[in-house]
Parts: sequence; structure tokens; C-alpha cells
Amino acid sequence: MQPKVQILKVWGELACFTNPVTKVERFSYPVITPSAARGIFDAIYCKPTEFSWQVTKVEMLEFPRYIALRRNEVKDKIPVASILKWQSNSTEPEPLWADGDRDSLGTDAKGRTQRQTMALKNVRYRLHGEIRPWAGFEDRLQGLESQFRRRASAGKCFCQPCFGCREFPAYFELVEPDSQPEDPVPYTADLGWMVYDVFDLSRPGTEWDPPSISLFRAQVTNGILHIPEYGSTDVKKP
Repeated sequence: MQPKVQILKVWGELACFTNPVTKVERFSYPVITPSAARGIFDAIYCKPTEFSWQVTKVEMLEFPRYIALRRNEVKDKIPVASILKWQSNSTEPEPLWADGDRDSLGTDAKGRTQRQTMALKNVRYRLHGEIRPWAGFEDRLQGLESQFRRRASAGKCFCQPCFGCREFPAYFELVEPDSQPEDPVPYTADLGWMVYDVFDLSRPGTEWDPPSISLFRAQVTNGILHIPEYGSTDVKKP
């Protein structure tokens, strides 16, 4: 059985899909990346041990428009060891202080830094994706697709989908196959090398998987970004 294309209309006030070429300041790609689109599908419905999402196409419903923002970002991360101890109830969680005075922190050093962000504003896309069952779960494809459609049509999600950053929420609506959607905007651009994903999508992942950056040549034609299969030679992997 061949997977059916699932289509989501997504929109939001702000988005930032950071181009890694910008080392310090964040500068967004003009269109959502495949990994960010996959994250929206995963936020609605995911079973990592049973299937993965393959995003096949992105349609731009608005021209890319930028807005400059200055955001506070935390500089440090909570050590994994302290999280594991907290999960096992062996110790209390240690807070990560982003700001404070000498009396509360014992130092004048700040745990945050201000960064300039060139974000997108008022974004709207149509995302096309397919459920790809892992080996041993192929016979569950129809049931998995039905579960996704029930959740998406009811507005249910495991966590709030976002456009690149958690503070930029993404709102979604399931697009029915027989609907008459609006045409993509007439936007054409060669975006060069774009991040495809930050994990290895060739096998079921775990929460302990290290990053595995992949890239592809992104070409937007008349508002449509076609995304190659992860296993194709068009996707450059480590």
C-alpha cells in the first residue's frame, strides 16, 4: 500500500528558520526548512518506533517578509546528569539562572545574552507529508494515517507546533483532498544549500541520538519548494 499525502495549512505571526551560515546573529531562510516542517507533523502525531514523516513539498502562501528582533537567549544548558538525577528523584532540580543580581547569584555575570534576529513575519504555508512506516509496521499504514487525520482535524497535538523557535507558535488546519486551495505566491529563488535535517532519518531515532546534519540544494519555483527523499543522492549527508 502506497502512503497518502497528508496536507496541513500552517500559519503564524513570526518564524525563524536559522541559516547556519550566520554564526552569531540569527538570520532566517525565506521559507520553512524540511526539518521544521517535519517537526510540525511530529508535534501533531508521532510514533518514532513505528514510522517517520517524509515531507515532500512546501507551498508558500505569502511572500517572505522580514522583521528585526532583539531576543534574550540563555547561554548555558542544564547538565544531562542533573536531569537524570532529578528524574530518578535522587536530587532536587538545579535552576538555570538567566538573570539576577549579586545577592541572588553571587556574581555579576549574566546567564543570558542578547542576539539580533532577522525573523519572518505573517507566514503561511501548505505542507505536504507522508507517513513512512518502519520495517514490521507496514501493515499499520492505513491506521496510522487515520489516526493522524483524526488528530489534525480536531486540532489536537502532543505539543504546540512552532516555526523554528518555541516562542513562535504555529497554528494548523488539515486540508481535505477535495478542497480548492489558494494558489502559491509567484515567488522564485535559488536558496543554495539548505539544512535538510539535523538527525539521521534512515532509521528509528532515540532521544540519545547525536546530531547528523544533512543538506540539499533548495530551489523555490512559483512558490513551491520540492523536497527530495532523504535517501536520494540529492541530499548530502555526513
